[in-house]
Amino acid sequence: MTQLILWDWNGTLLDDVALCVDALNRLLARYGYARQYDLKGYRKIFGFPIRDYYLRAGFDFSRHSFDELAKSYMDDYIPASAACPLMPGARETLARLQAAGCRQVILSASPITTLQSQAEQRGVLSYFDQLLGLGDIYAKSKVELGLNYLHRERFDPDTALMVGDSVHDFEVSRALGVRCLLYAGGHQDAAALAATGAPVVESLAAVADRVLHQPEGGGRA
Repeated sequence: MTQLILWDWNGTLLDDVALCVDALNRLLARYGYARQYDLKGYRKIFGFPIRDYYLRAGFDFSRHSFDELAKSYMDDYIPASAACPLMPGARETLARLQAAGCRQVILSASPITTLQSQAEQRGVLSYFDQLLGLGDIYAKSKVELGLNYLHRERFDPDTALMVGDSVHDFEVSRALGVRCLLYAGGHQDAAALAATGAPVVESLAAVADRVLHQPEGGGRA
């Protein structure tokens, strides 16, 4: 029985993928790099740690520091993110799981202030027991946040499920000792997610179906 769902936010519940592609391309152009990415290329290079992702994107830290680039990116991303919608089916899925008695928490690499404002603006705060976000813009790790929460709330990891859209979310789930379900509509492509061995779904409705043990119509969810 799943009692706790640890939701990733960006690319899982918040549909900010197109914005992140555009923001990356603007950052590259702003600092004099000719390289640009389409959605497919972006999903191939995206990942954590963010510092390594910037290197894969082509940035040279000897020219501009990671700190400078990260700040410039967030100065662009944060105001633009106000226009990002929730992922299709997100609100309905959260409501179904809440009605079934599942406790839901956002576990995100976003700065906590950004996470709070984004969730509040979209009217979904009431679905969550707590928002867990990082204290800076450099997106280092969600593991410590998750471990502290599980310990503080005395949750048995066997009753918890991590839902995210990246290989890093799978890695976080392993570190927390919880099960994992990966959503293929976010920042990394389905092939990269499937390579983890975790189950992959292509809709958020399928997340609730799996948690509530309801039929998904056969085939891959």
